[in-house]
Amino acid sequence: MDLATILGIVISFGLVVSAIMAGSSLLIFIDIPSFLIVFGGTIGALLVNYPIGKVLAVVGVIKKTLFAKAESPTTIIEQFMDYANRARREGILSLEPIIKEIDDAYLRKGLQLTVDGLEPQAIQEIMETEISNIEGRHENGYEIVRALGEYAPALGMIGTVIGLVQMLQTMNDPSSIGPAMAVALITTFYGAVLANLIFNPMAGKLKSRSKDEILIKEMQMEGILAISKGENPRIIQEKLSSFQPPKERKGGD
Repeated sequence: MDLATILGIVISFGLVVSAIMAGSSLLIFIDIPSFLIVFGGTIGALLVNYPIGKVLAVVGVIKKTLFAKAESPTTIIEQFMDYANRARREGILSLEPIIKEIDDAYLRKGLQLTVDGLEPQAIQEIMETEISNIEGRHENGYEIVRALGEYAPALGMIGTVIGLVQMLQTMNDPSSIGPAMAVALITTFYGAVLANLIFNPMAGKLKSRSKDEILIKEMQMEGILAISKGENPRIIQEKLSSFQPPKERKGGD
């Protein structure tokens, strides 16, 4: 579980709720029709814009902001140093028993192609195509969550307009204007909260996660190609270390 995401949600919502309760009751900000307009309308707009399969997949995409576990570049380097040393001592076929134990489908495929004896150029083309497809899937997920962040405030404004129209129809009763105006503005509040405390930050987290994952895939591809070419383990270590920030490299300043 990603502690930063959970902590951010708790802090942001906690401060908003605290500010509300410091000046009034939390109950006055609860309005079911307003919530239905904003949340239901946002989901409806999403269904218009995207195929239903992609909309249903958004649940899995959002879960990645909470539960995705990023691999460490240092771990990748250590992993490939072990593979390279083993291949150098015992031959490339010595990696075949290890492949079955690898959970990462991308890494498993790359090593299998290497063991099967494909040319490095062919391996690189296949691995780059895989990375391109991964980026495409990530982009789809990011766009859907970002769209939720765009639709929610717009639906909040629509709800506010509805509330104002209803309020203007009862202008002959001054006592009803204040409560009606409050309900009208609550829809804008719901839209702003959903967009700025949930959807937009999650879209940003997904984009950041995508960059981290692609970096790992590129490291893995570089290591796979180096092993397929029979390069020295020390050279492989230097190549993979170049993906790390200088302070994280072994012996870096």
